[in-house]
Amino acid sequence: MHRRTRLALVLALIVLGGCGSAPDTSPSEGKEVPFWQAEFNGTAGSRPSDRFWNTETGNRDAEGWGNNELQYYTDDADNSALDGEGHLLISARPAPVGSELPCHTREFCPWTSARLTTEGKVALTRGRVEVRAKLPTGTGLLPAVWMLGNNGVDWPGQGEIDICEVVGGEPRTVYGTAHGPTYFNENGIGGSATLPADASRAFHVYTVDKQPHRVIWSVDGKPYFTLTPSKLPQPRDWVFEQDMHLLLNVAVGGDWPGPPDASTPSPATMTVDYVRLYGEGRA
Repeated sequence: MHRRTRLALVLALIVLGGCGSAPDTSPSEGKEVPFWQAEFNGTAGSRPSDRFWNTETGNRDAEGWGNNELQYYTDDADNSALDGEGHLLISARPAPVGSELPCHTREFCPWTSARLTTEGKVALTRGRVEVRAKLPTGTGLLPAVWMLGNNGVDWPGQGEIDICEVVGGEPRTVYGTAHGPTYFNENGIGGSATLPADASRAFHVYTVDKQPHRVIWSVDGKPYFTLTPSKLPQPRDWVFEQDMHLLLNVAVGGDWPGPPDASTPSPATMTVDYVRLYGEGRA
């Protein structure tokens, strides 16, 4: 994971832009309504709406995304696009021969991938984020769904909540972690859950419930870790009472999880069915 860093529009936006902010308002007594959602309905090969999503690019200037990673993030449809069946695909794949994409740890990056964010466009203040996705597994892969704080402070003071990460050769383990001013990188605080099969085999709903002085991680509705200020090291600098934006990416190599090898799948694809935000926020 990167350690240095971050109801009026309806069917027209969904069809033309690839995802929508319009919540599901179909009648259902007692049904909670998201204040923003991305359902990724659109034609195959189209991009998610830039009204809500930014596509970050590069590697060398970002110092390997703070983790000496090997992927060059692009805005190419080969790396991020809709599949025409209601999903967003984020794919890591070997860089095209002769592409010469500048890398932090070597002359050229051997992989390409994508990193999408909602920074400056959509944020959760208080409430719940749900992401239904299949995450790629394999040696050297690090798919992640996460949040960064909007307080304008450099990382790690910015605050980071990792909603879900699946690391390299641990295909059935999902990690949820928080990072802040005095607890970051290997000192991040979190927990893990064990899936019934590899994370790439089936969709799961990955959830973070961000409430005042409490963050709860769940998979498929089952909580597995709760963080409160009392669990932080002194001075217990809790930085999560703020707007936080979303990030989706598939990283390759780096200090964590280590390098890919001949067994690493290509493409290695994160398939996102939906992203939904409940509670309070900005969209």
